[in-house]
Amino acid sequence: MKKNLLSIIILALLVVNIVLSAIMMISVSSATKKTASLVADIATVIGLEIEGLPDSNMAATVPMADTEVYNISSELTIPLKTGEDGKSHYAVGNVSLSMNSAHEDYETYSATMEAKEGLIKDIIFSVMANYTMEEAKTNSAAIKSEILQGIQTLFDSDFVYGISFSFLYS
Repeated sequence: MKKNLLSIIILALLVVNIVLSAIMMISVSSATKKTASLVADIATVIGLEIEGLPDSNMAATVPMADTEVYNISSELTIPLKTGEDGKSHYAVGNVSLSMNSAHEDYETYSATMEAKEGLIKDIIFSVMANYTMEEAKTNSAAIKSEILQGIQTLFDSDFVYGISFSFLYS
C-alpha cells in the first residue's frame, strides 16, 4: 500500500512539474521575443550610424588644404531652456565655422562673414535656447547639425560644412 501511495505522490509531483515548466517556457519565450526585437532595432540603428543616413545634410569630406576656419569673434554666453530643476542655466564658450575654400560661393561670402556675424550668432542663440543644460551636454551632434542647417539656409549655400564649439555649462 505504501508503494502505491508513494507512486501516486510522485505522479502528482511530475504533473505539477510539467505544468510549471510549461508556464515558465511560455513566459520566457515572450521575453526572449521582446529581447530579440530590441537587439534587432539596436543593430539597425548602429548600421545607420556606420553607413550614414541616406539624406544626410553633411557635405562630402573636404580636404584640410581646402578648409578655412572662421572663429566667432567674441565668447558667447547663451541662456538655455529651463530644466527640471527650475534654475536658469547658461552655455559659455566659443564657436568656429569650417568653410570649404574650394567651393564656388566661398569667395562671395567669406569676405562678408564678419558683417554677417550677428545673424550667425542669432542662429546659434535660437538653436541653443531650445535645449536644457542636460540635453545640450548630451546632444552636441544634434545641436551642431541644427546650427549648420540654419547657417547653410542663411547663406543659401553649403560652403560652410562644419561647426565646432566648446561650451562650459553653468
